[in-house]
Amino acid sequence: MNIDTVVDKEYVGQSFRALADAPTSALRGISAKDAKALAQAFNVHTVRELANLEFVKWAAAITTLAEQEQETPAEQARETLLDSGVEMTFPASDPVSVDAGITRIEVAPETVDAHDDHQHAGKVEQSTAKGLKEEAATH
Repeated sequence: MNIDTVVDKEYVGQSFRALADAPTSALRGISAKDAKALAQAFNVHTVRELANLEFVKWAAAITTLAEQEQETPAEQARETLLDSGVEMTFPASDPVSVDAGITRIEVAPETVDAHDDHQHAGKVEQSTAKGLKEEAATH
């Protein structure tokens, strides 16, 4: 990286030691007004003091670790439930089979056995048939 791209033009070509001891306004994007605010808020006057500011170190550490953090069991479970819900809603989203001419073939919902059917369609049909017979018997 060419360090000259991150410092103001008056600091181009200076050594890292000189830049570390330069005022915070030497960094491109920090105006004299911003540098004054940093000095008032955090007693930071140089690039080195800004780099050594505890808040900056904490923020950098948190950000670095956040990129490596694994999902919690609850987050993993939530993602699994979401994936299952999407699969139930959009079964055609399954990838195409290795044989380009064949995709997954599903059994029509009407022919699913009740013991395999999570919504108990077979039991609903039996109950409906029983109800229709009882209704016909009363008329």
